[in-house]
Amino acid sequence: MTAPGDALALALLAELAAHTEAVSAARLCKRLGVRQSSLLRCLAYLGDDVIGGAPGPGLVRVRQDGERTLLALTEKGRAACQ
Repeated sequence: MTAPGDALALALLAELAAHTEAVSAARLCKRLGVRQSSLLRCLAYLGDDVIGGAPGPGLVRVRQDGERTLLALTEKGRAACQ
């Protein structure tokens, strides 16, 4: 049995693995058919944020480019997707 967020996390990782450059959060929301709030919650668990006292796995990097939020897999994330 998987949690509802697992499907989104897997879809997000697969979409990011298909790109060599960072992808905007807005574009990913459209491609994945989710709201930005859902995407950002998922990113909190895939990044390196500390949740419940434990650091995240550090699979996805989030950075701001002006008003755009850009997402990319880290080296660890790329390795996990292979």
